[in-house]
Amino acid sequence: MNSHPRLILALVLVASLAALPLALSQGALDVPLWQALRHPQSADALLLWELRLPRVLLGWGAGATLALAGVLLQALFRNPLASPYTLGISSGAALGAALVLATGSLAGLAQLPPGGVQAGAWAGSLLAALLVWALGRQADRQGGGGLLLAGVALNFTFSSLLLLVQVLADPSQSLRILRWLMGGLDGAAWADLPLPLLLLAVAAPLCWALARSLDLLSLGEDSAHSRGLRVGLLRGIIFWLSSTLVATLVASTGPIGFVGLMAPHAARLLVGPGHRRLLPAAMALGATLLVLCDALARRVIAPAELPVGVVTACLGGPLFLLMLVQKRRA
Repeated sequence: MNSHPRLILALVLVASLAALPLALSQGALDVPLWQALRHPQSADALLLWELRLPRVLLGWGAGATLALAGVLLQALFRNPLASPYTLGISSGAALGAALVLATGSLAGLAQLPPGGVQAGAWAGSLLAALLVWALGRQADRQGGGGLLLAGVALNFTFSSLLLLVQVLADPSQSLRILRWLMGGLDGAAWADLPLPLLLLAVAAPLCWALARSLDLLSLGEDSAHSRGLRVGLLRGIIFWLSSTLVATLVASTGPIGFVGLMAPHAARLLVGPGHRRLLPAAMALGATLLVLCDALARRVIAPAELPVGVVTACLGGPLFLLMLVQKRRA
């Protein structure tokens, strides 16, 4: 590894940490951090510690997690356009979670069983990943178009089923599902942080330890087999891990699109395709992107707020189209 990628990686990591105080201070109501620290009983301090800090931390962890899932899926499918959102995995997780919410509403449950929404989201995301693999693998060998078409088809299918779930749910749950489908960090509380951050803390070192195997998998299954890689085992790990990462986040924040596409793409341009550098760079960029997009979402129509998923979609949609055009030309 030469010094140039190392320097860029270090700058990316520093920028990711520097984005935290910026995101904390900016919003519909700006909070002077120094004043809040000096006066811990003030209204600014209460806003900072009880509302904005858990929101920013959840956004930071969610951005890093979505970027990590994007890198894993791109290595698995050997396609830079793969991401949890474009492949329909986020939509599958959203459908699973919405089904749990609607079923609980129809059954008259005042409170869902602990982990019920997460379990529904995980089942939906895993089902979507398996369907994408089954539908797109054969055509992907001939150029990658089949994978993307499978993802688009699943997105349409899951979106239609989500509309059906909303119609069957009671009005209050239907409105909650609709707002949640836009993807957002509003309402984040300290109780929402332990599970996604703990999962990220476990998954990130594991993926970094598998960086060499991910490099081999990106070259193709035959090449990886010839070098002694247990492709079936690695593929299973990626399926389970990426599905669990996406499901956990979707249950907490709703489906936030394109972070898992934009961050790995930018990181690959900055530090190259080697996963030992790509993984931390993509995670840092994903975390930075999401917390800054959320800060923008809090300001653009203040005092009202945009769902952060709307902001990331406005950025990621054009990038996806550009990458698709470049890939077809190549």
